[in-house]
Amino acid sequence: MQIRRISMSTGIIHTREINCTQEQLNQYYSFGANLQDAFPNLSPEDREFIKTGITPEEWDEMFQPVEWEQGE
Repeated sequence: MQIRRISMSTGIIHTREINCTQEQLNQYYSFGANLQDAFPNLSPEDREFIKTGITPEEWDEMFQPVEWEQGE
């Protein structure tokens, strides 16, 4: 199913193909089911996209590894 969300991080509208049903979306959005309970079959990345609209690429950009320099 095509899911369209606005990224909470960038404000960009993204669309992703997510393997879920309308019933699962209803359970989450309308009836307040926990994300993990409504979508047990989805990856953490897909669940995060449904919740926040943030793509895995945006997460990678936001949380790049920090390179520490040795003290002098």
